[in-house]
Amino acid sequence: MRFESLLERQEGGEITQGEAAELLGVQERTFRRWRDRYREEGEAGLADRRLGRRSPRRAPEAEIERMLGLFRDKYSDFTVKHFHEQLGKRHGYKLGYTVTKLHLHRAGLVRPAVKRSAHRKKRPRRPLVGMLLHQDGSRHAWLEGQPPLDLIVTMDDATSEVYSLFLVEEEGTSSTFRALREVVEGHGLFCALYTDRGSHYFYTPVAGEKVSKTQLTQVGRALAQLGIEHIAAYSPQARGRCERVFRTLQDRLPKELRLAGIATVEAANAWLAETYMAEHNRALAIAAQEEGTAFVPDRLGAWREILCIVEERVVGNDNTVAWDGRRLQLPQSRLRPHFVKARVRVHAYPDGGLSVFLGPHWLASYTIEGEIVIASTTPSMAPCSDPSRPSPGGRAKCATLTAPAREAFGAARVGTKKRASSRTKKLHQDKACAARLATTTDRGAPPACPPIIRARKSGHITSYENRTS
Repeated sequence: MRFESLLERQEGGEITQGEAAELLGVQERTFRRWRDRYREEGEAGLADRRLGRRSPRRAPEAEIERMLGLFRDKYSDFTVKHFHEQLGKRHGYKLGYTVTKLHLHRAGLVRPAVKRSAHRKKRPRRPLVGMLLHQDGSRHAWLEGQPPLDLIVTMDDATSEVYSLFLVEEEGTSSTFRALREVVEGHGLFCALYTDRGSHYFYTPVAGEKVSKTQLTQVGRALAQLGIEHIAAYSPQARGRCERVFRTLQDRLPKELRLAGIATVEAANAWLAETYMAEHNRALAIAAQEEGTAFVPDRLGAWREILCIVEERVVGNDNTVAWDGRRLQLPQSRLRPHFVKARVRVHAYPDGGLSVFLGPHWLASYTIEGEIVIASTTPSMAPCSDPSRPSPGGRAKCATLTAPAREAFGAARVGTKKRASSRTKKLHQDKACAARLATTTDRGAPPACPPIIRARKSGHITSYENRTS
């Protein structure tokens, strides 16, 4: 009816063809084509001629049937998104996600999602990667037919990119240090870590109340030494971003492990690090709001001795250190003959290795059974610097503080250079004594000679020998 009205006005000269086409929202050429078809066929000429015709771009029926059969036989417990990804990766499927979802709905294999009410406002993401990291563990039956395990995930707040992903028997301090070491080694030091209030993260004086900022756990101590802020979450909703990632992983990861034929924790951790984590990030990670990074490289590598369990011990009378029911024998050292009653530090690494330190000095490393792997054989400190005003005669340089006594004394020995004959005091005294002996008394007794004192110097020790005739 609208076309008929505009056509009458155009034929009456009120408007032009271009104005009529603009009012209809079509091109002027389309308006003229509709005019000719209306004059020839009447109102039937204005009908859409595509109705009742098969689209040339319609999905092949055989491909649709193959997709539905795969879902019924092998992927019935997958979500549509996950199922579509597996079709493209494993079965050479080329059709789009929307077509796949619509046909699954029409076949009654998948129910349309119920529209949910609006959720409360989300916390905005940090603009740069490395500004805030989330870390948490999720207990779930990740491997089919095996008891539940803890999946430790460390992810970035800005992009939801997962930096560390592995399975352990139980979440704790060692798993936390393992994840942090993987992140720092691969990317660098970050600004803040957001976790729950687990006992390995924080000490809570009163259950349900705020955590202590003064009594630190091993994790809190390590983060404070590295200058990383540790933020505690007081509700599951505060960690919503991390919880949503776990919901996705609990739905996808067990099926992926089943399809890959993995049944052991060791094989699963290797596969997660080498294959799955990169695929997960490509599919679900987003771009950061700003370019750049907040990660800072630790050029000195101090994190290796910080991100571990550190405890003090007192060396026993047998020169051993007690640790976890074992005795760690301290080897010989250039620092001192023994370390009995000395207070040392034991570093326990996530892989089970141990090291013992005395102040800044590393003494030895041990295996998980307590056997010595390698002991310190080189000085732990650099040699002393050259004197500011060396003597004209070329005074000997100072030895290292940790060098053996024999080497230190040998390097700083005094008086080893032979004196000139004219400057030898002993020679003049011997000549005077010989002259007195030449003139004897009537009784034939030689006159008394003055005592000769010889000084022998070696390093910092001087010994005197009193010899008389």
